[in-house]
Amino acid sequence: MNEKIYKVGITQGDINGIGSEVILKALSDSRMCDNATYIIYGSSKVLSYYKKNIEETENISINIISSAREAMPKHINLVNCMAEDIFVQAGTSTPEAGAGAVAALKAAATDLKAGELDVVVTAPINKANVQSEEFGFTGHTEFFASEFDGEPLMMMCSDRMRVGLATIHLPLAEVAARLSKELIVDKLEKFKKSLIVDFAIHEPRIAVLSLNPHSGDAGLLGTEERDIILPAIQEANRQKVLAFGPFAADGFFAAGMQSRYDGILAMYHDQGLIPFKTISPDGVNFTSGLNVVRTSPDHGVGYDISGTGKADAASMRNAIFMAMDIAKNRAIHAEISRNPLRHYERDRGKDVSVKDLPEQQND
Repeated sequence: MNEKIYKVGITQGDINGIGSEVILKALSDSRMCDNATYIIYGSSKVLSYYKKNIEETENISINIISSAREAMPKHINLVNCMAEDIFVQAGTSTPEAGAGAVAALKAAATDLKAGELDVVVTAPINKANVQSEEFGFTGHTEFFASEFDGEPLMMMCSDRMRVGLATIHLPLAEVAARLSKELIVDKLEKFKKSLIVDFAIHEPRIAVLSLNPHSGDAGLLGTEERDIILPAIQEANRQKVLAFGPFAADGFFAAGMQSRYDGILAMYHDQGLIPFKTISPDGVNFTSGLNVVRTSPDHGVGYDISGTGKADAASMRNAIFMAMDIAKNRAIHAEISRNPLRHYERDRGKDVSVKDLPEQQND
């Protein structure tokens, strides 16, 4: 069976951060093009600026195109969608960098909608300098939710753990008021579906973290566990979601309990991301729950090391691989779901007709 060649869109992100560097480093190995065609959305001028300062990227060849339709297969292509006079100020937040990041993001989203891309991988943006009358989103997740009409689940993923968030980019003071039984049940259902469809996990087990210290200490430190989280877990169980908890977050991770579950639902951003990034520093941010695939590295713009050549591309590389793996898993799931009378031999990568299967004896 011929291996699919995926068209991977990559947005350049904040030009003054480490996005360009990690993109170039991630694609510096020629084997990255064995089963993928890359379309970078950004500025060739900016890429050239960073490329000349990174020794391992000297031999990268970039094909300049005007649209994804012109992309050279199994090569690195670039669509110029930033201002021609854009100026790099490594390590500095500028309005021009924010505007360029938004332009790249919108161009990639347009091509993803049109079916010109299979997946999109986004380099980090600065959530402050992208704000304008035309762009009021607090992050990539919210932007993709708006563009693709969905209520996504933000997931942090690695080979060690997968963490989903009940609330995303909210001030901590607003988290408790935003939580509800309905919200948590919805997130658990989305989490289960994603683990099955996107990660090929059969009957996934999901741990649910508490909101308050010590799971509220029987109401002494808060009642959200008793009034909201536990009823949500019970309702999810009735909906055939294998959810467990709520667990006090400190004891959960201190005891290494993350290894016992296929997914972990955290109540708020830092509750999930601090342990995740500590345990999986090369992890991936995945916007689950949409009909498109978008991933990103799990780090920020890195102004403090931008332009120094010190940025580690492992997370960007993992984001690229995971995007293609998720797209492949979705295609497999769609195929076997369309015709349940066919058996899919995933190890061999081919279909086997029912007539070819050994006969079953009826009891």
